Amino acid sequence: MTQRKPVASLAEIHALVGELPGADKQAEAAAAARERTLTKPAGALGRLESLAAWLAAWQGRHPPAIRRPRVAVFAANHGVAARGVSAYPAAVTAQMVKNFVAGGAAVNQICRAVDAELRVYEMDLATPTADFTAAPAMSDEECARAMAYGMMAVEPGIDLLALGEMGIANTTSAAALCLALFGGAAADWTGPGTGVAGDALARKRAVVTEGVALHGPRAAGDGLEMLRRLGGFELAAIAGAILAARLARVPVLLDGFTATAAAASLTTLAPGLLDHCEVAHRSAEPAHAALCERLGKRPLLDLGMRLGEASGAALAIALLRAAAECHAGMATFEGAGVSGPA
Repeated sequence: MTQRKPVASLAEIHALVGELPGADKQAEAAAAARERTLTKPAGALGRLESLAAWLAAWQGRHPPAIRRPRVAVFAANHGVAARGVSAYPAAVTAQMVKNFVAGGAAVNQICRAVDAELRVYEMDLATPTADFTAAPAMSDEECARAMAYGMMAVEPGIDLLALGEMGIANTTSAAALCLALFGGAAADWTGPGTGVAGDALARKRAVVTEGVALHGPRAAGDGLEMLRRLGGFELAAIAGAILAARLARVPVLLDGFTATAAAASLTTLAPGLLDHCEVAHRSAEPAHAALCERLGKRPLLDLGMRLGEASGAALAIALLRAAAECHAGMATFEGAGVSGPA
């Protein structure tokens, strides 16, 4: 990716969308042509075949390869946590960042298992966003700065980016974003998150309703404005990383509900803006399935996970690597001396 001046406003983010490349149709066609020659019945590898073509199209090369995948976890705090929307205190965000650094979290073990580089991006945990029930979560400059910070995760040489987050109360922000983007009721989008139930879940839904009632009319169908008003620093960073990955031709794996909600905020900017993204897994957070359906995304895995911290996205790297290796490494009918279909 060529060096560029960091974005300083959401207006610059809007302008950036015009520079985003589309899929590499030549690489995609080459993948389709090779797929027909491999020693297997057509379609026998199912979705692995389409994933190999997707990797080629968005890496802009054939054959596709995954040599340097990066798992990026963005961590930030939310002012709305003070409303009692989580089962855990806001201090857990910083504590978990220390756990990531020390190598003690689930995502550390998964990254080791799939041979992926883990980067944790701590976003001024001492300064949470504003409580979105009283004011916009971020100023224009703060949101743009967070998005620019997320763009930094896409460095030269990265060929796959798995995105996740850590931030107490971020499922509340994610639910509010989804409600503002897609409508319905707070109950449609607001789930237990870290495990709230009963009165605590009712309170969480009331907070989501309150925030969207305040900010929804002011956002006027602009996903970035919704992100600024209802999101968080880590959600904005994920959105920025997605845009930078598109610019650099790096395919993206999205983790669970929160990361997918951050991505959804970009869908108002241009058609197909998330075509270079796959949803890694279907979170057990109830609204994630509905969100994936709204985005036209079929998650790669369904393991009942709801941890966050890019755990599902990291795990799906192994699946994509297998797709790329099968596509590039399998023998052809001619090369192996195997008779093709009659």
